[in-house]
Amino acid sequence: MDEPHRNFHSPWHCDILTLYPDMFPGSLGHALAGKALEKNIWSYQAYNIRDFAEDKHRSVDDTPAGGGAGMVLRADILGKALSSISTSGPKLLMSPRGKPLTQERVKELINENGCLILCGRFEGVDQRVIDYFELEEISIGDYVLSGGEIAALTLMDACIRLLPDVMGKIKSGEEESFENNLLEYPHYTRPNEWQGLKIPEVLTSGNHHLIDNWRKEQAEKITKARRPELFEKYKNIKQKP
Repeated sequence: MDEPHRNFHSPWHCDILTLYPDMFPGSLGHALAGKALEKNIWSYQAYNIRDFAEDKHRSVDDTPAGGGAGMVLRADILGKALSSISTSGPKLLMSPRGKPLTQERVKELINENGCLILCGRFEGVDQRVIDYFELEEISIGDYVLSGGEIAALTLMDACIRLLPDVMGKIKSGEEESFENNLLEYPHYTRPNEWQGLKIPEVLTSGNHHLIDNWRKEQAEKITKARRPELFEKYKNIKQKP
């Protein structure tokens, strides 16, 4: 079994069940997440599902009951793996049929001590495992990946960046897309003119009231055009007394 990357003093820990433990920490070993890992702000341990197989070929899958293409991860192997990991946090399964991951759910997850993530492969996971362990199925979008590892890294990244002391400025996190059910407003920086295109004058006016109003208007405009369902949610919350 791979060497653990867990520090029991870190406030947020993620256990990962995968057929490819070497995919972790992946991109999370770099930039802000990587620095936070070094500082023990978060930790992880990747378990190889094949370590729980019992035959010499380390088999973890079998053909679907009822016939069909592909292979399914076996209930007995996954059950043994899941039972071996002690966690008080939620147990997640990255799955294209899961509920879409939202910023709201991310915030809830970082208020836990951590979580366990099962990365699916092949045609999926035996449904009995999902039912028995009450796995929460989460999707990162309406498309299919080769496996749950990249989806798990995405979820972890969304959580880690919101942990205390990871991002330099709290304000930057408060003004990002989805924080207020709005997509983020456009950003500009120097030079003031590029390829004949200028920075909007309001942003160089020094009038912070006008700047705030412009940014809010732009966020509303972009959200209404690109994510009408999100804009309706924003309007409904805004209208509440």
